[in-house]
Amino acid sequence: MTDGPARVKLILIGNSGVGKSSLTTRYVNHNYSTSHRATIGIDFVTKEVELDGQAVILEIWDTAGTERFKSLGTPMYRWSHCCLLVFDVTSSASFSAMEEWRKEFLTQGDPPDPSNFPFIVVGNKTDMVNREVSSSSQWCEQIGAQYHEGSAKEDVHVTKAFLEAARAGLRQVRRLTSEMYVPGKTIKRRPRETRARCQC
Repeated sequence: MTDGPARVKLILIGNSGVGKSSLTTRYVNHNYSTSHRATIGIDFVTKEVELDGQAVILEIWDTAGTERFKSLGTPMYRWSHCCLLVFDVTSSASFSAMEEWRKEFLTQGDPPDPSNFPFIVVGNKTDMVNREVSSSSQWCEQIGAQYHEGSAKEDVHVTKAFLEAARAGLRQVRRLTSEMYVPGKTIKRRPRETRARCQC
């Protein structure tokens, strides 16, 4: 028995223009627009799903991928249960930036167990012909992430990627909850580090 639906926070990060908002809109609203506006700061939507017989409310955070909004990272990344790293298969630069985005999330999000935090890597825009990224499987294996590729425009594998992220996030919620309430065991949170801003 549970006290209502579990709440799972998913966050999408990656370079500007890779299609994070289009993927979110396709999954949540089942539509696609060619005139999608750029995300300013952050967008937030919810969607209720059922996973393995349990009701789950997904909190989906769609972030801007531009440098000037990176200062918003810490409050956005905190308490996430799964992170979707999104790149554009027609842009090798967007894929090359994935490791930097992952490290930034781990630094600013400060999850309790960074080595086991779930990442889902999503390659978007497979409907385009000018593909530049042929494979990302080796890097995904190195970081222990699942990989999905598809198209927000043509609705290819979008739901699959989000549901896998939701399942990974739900497992994270359950694991953290069980650790927090182990009988006779006190869970101590790591003290938050004070990070100095770069003066360069």
